[in-house]
Formats: sequence, structure tokens, C-alpha cells
Amino acid sequence: MSRNDDYENRLNGQLELAGIARLSPEQRRFIEEQARIYRFSFQELRQLGEICTDLQMWGEPPIEQLWSGLEPPSGAGKAARQQILQQLQLHRQRLREMPNHYPESSPRSPDATDRIRRVTEERPQLGLGWCPVASSRTRCCNLLTLDAVQNCGFDCSYCSIQSFYHGDEVRFDASFAQKLERLEIDPQKIYHIGTGQSSDSLMWGNQAGILDALMAFARRHPNVILELKTKSKNIAYLLKNDIPPNVLCTWSLNPQTLIDNEEHLTASLEERLVAARQLADRGILVGFHFHPMIHYDRWREEYGAIFSRLVEVFEPAEVALVSLGTLTYIKSVLKKLRGREGLRSQILKMPMVEAAGKLSYPDAIKIEMFSHAYTGLTPWHDQVFFYLCMESPTLWQPVFGFEYADNGALEQAMKQSYLAKIEQRRRGIG
Repeated sequence: MSRNDDYENRLNGQLELAGIARLSPEQRRFIEEQARIYRFSFQELRQLGEICTDLQMWGEPPIEQLWSGLEPPSGAGKAARQQILQQLQLHRQRLREMPNHYPESSPRSPDATDRIRRVTEERPQLGLGWCPVASSRTRCCNLLTLDAVQNCGFDCSYCSIQSFYHGDEVRFDASFAQKLERLEIDPQKIYHIGTGQSSDSLMWGNQAGILDALMAFARRHPNVILELKTKSKNIAYLLKNDIPPNVLCTWSLNPQTLIDNEEHLTASLEERLVAARQLADRGILVGFHFHPMIHYDRWREEYGAIFSRLVEVFEPAEVALVSLGTLTYIKSVLKKLRGREGLRSQILKMPMVEAAGKLSYPDAIKIEMFSHAYTGLTPWHDQVFFYLCMESPTLWQPVFGFEYADNGALEQAMKQSYLAKIEQRRRGIG
């Protein structure tokens, strides 16, 4: 068998493994043709596949339109291949270093629940554990997470939740309430438990009795701070029922530009703020997560408008927390995001640098964005708990002017602050 025949026999399998097969038919044919000319290795094909996927995801001209300008040296050997890849990588890097630009208006997505199949099943155990993204290299609040539901009905482009579960299946535990009743809680300890890690905390309402079970749990254990984190407007249950004072309802916020383009199927910014205001009017403590903050050409003015609105609409006594954080990825998640068929997003069009063992924005961009947020919420500084989520300890001092010595100190300060707000609310309704 000739070398040409051997390469040809291996090529189709290599294209599949390198991610070329998920590209458009035109791109696949083009890369096949170039592979026959330049004899790309598997690793080189994998790099080409990543670059093609990114350009397609970002809405940039495809690789075949760039190829004629690459001007490889004469011949088709290793030097030619290396020059082609180097120039493509430089092109991608230049795009990443330019601020992202989104259209000023985009059509809103249809209702989230239309595409979802809901499954109720018996699970072997209660899904309670430490925050799955916690790291010893970042300042972490030691949050406990409770998987009340598995999988999310929203479709945020930067989120990998759906990659870990069952596609468009959302799973509920038939005996969730009974398991929660049997959970042993030390009455001498303070617990901070969140339900927004494996699914949105509120979009499903009281499906399968999850909110009934959670409210009963919070009522039985006043030493538990229960946080419901959401991008939903579905607060009907919370408006109709008595909510224990140790329940916090928190919203993840971004400018409407990002909601339209990257947070598909979620409630609009206005709907989230109206929902938060309605709960605050009932005496329920609320909070806001700017996580992920995303860098784009209008980020400063559009985030600034949200900060001004929050200060205008909410009193600091009504707000338990504000968290700040941004896009942070491990390589396996990048692979999952690139593997999402038909994804159109600029979320990976960012300058990625090593950050505590992961990939994220450079520190200079983070400090600029987080400082803008903290300054924009100046009237709340002394009465609301601010923290950086999953970020390096070295960022705290430049952003806030203070820092915590370790994760335990952050956890203790956070719980003390929340408990003080809860006690104020308890006195207010008692």
C-alpha cells in the first residue's frame, strides 16, 4: 500500500475525531482537499477543527475565505502546514482581542419549557454536596449545593449544565421531600445551601412538590440559609405562600444585549427586576449575581445602567448580597461548548489566559469590570455583602480594598452578614 493510500484510509476517521465532521459540508470538503495536499497530522486537523468551529460560532467568514491570503511557502511540507496553522491561530487571536459586538436588538426566544421533557424518577440519594466548581486556588465561600432538579430548561450559551445530563430531559426526584426530611442537620451549625447549580431554582415552580419541600425544610431548620438562584420570572408560588425568613431569592443579571444573544429562553432583564421587586415588597430578601460579567463593546454603559437601576429601585436593607465573577473554563467544558451543534455565540471570542488552573479573561479586564460594578453600587457598600465568586484571591484588594485570609474567613463573614439580614427580616414580620 502506498503512502497516499495509507493516508487516505486514515483521513476520514481522523476528520471525525478532530471535530471536522460537525462542520458544514462545504467546510468539510474544503479541509479534506487541503488535507490531501498538505498531509495534515491528526493534531493539526484537530487545531483546524477548533479554529473552524470558533469562526462559525462567532459568525466570522469561514476558513475557505481566508485560505487564499495565508500564502504558504512553496511546496506542501511541514513548513507550509506550520505557517498555515500559525496564521490561522493569529487571526483567531486578533479576533479574541477585539471587543465583541452584538446587534442592539435581537428577537426574544420562545418559552423555555416547550422543548423540555420532564421525567420524575426515584433517585438513590439526595444530591447534596460542595459547590462543583470550588477550587483551592480561588477564594470560595464553601457553598453547599442541593440538586433539587437535574438539568436546566434555559439555553445559556456559556453554560455546560446540559452537557452533563440528558439533553432536553429534566429530571425530578419522586421522593425528594422524604429524602430532605431525613437529612441530618446539626442545630449548632450554620449552613448555606443553594439550589441553582444543576438547574434554575425557580423556573419549574412547584413541579413535583420541590418548593413545598424546600420551604418546609427551611422552616424546620432556621440555621439553614437557603438560596434560590434564578434567571426566571416564575415567582407565583412565592407570592402565594408564606416564605420563611431564612430563604434568599437571588437573580443572575446581565444587560439585555447579553440576555438576547447569550442567555436564550430566560426571562428578560426587566422581568427579572420586576420579580425581585415583587418579592422584596413581600419582605423576602433578594440578591443579585453578576456572574458571568461579559466584556463587549458596550459593556461599561449597559452594566452601568443596571447598577443605577438597582440603587434606585431597591433599598440596601432588602438586598442580602451582590456577587461578581466572569467566564471561566476548563478545557473539557470548552470542548463540550464547541461540540454543541448549531451554537451561535461570541462567548469564546475572548482573550483566554491561565487563571487558577482554568482559562479566563486577563486580570486587567477583570479588575476593570468588577471595579466598575462595585463603584456603581457605592450606596450599598456598608449594608450589602459583596464578594467575588470563583476568582483569584489577588483580585479582592484591587476591587474592594479588602480581602479575606482564607476561604473559611469568607464563609464566616458571609454567613454572619446573611444572618443579620435574616434577623432584621424576622423582627420586621414578627
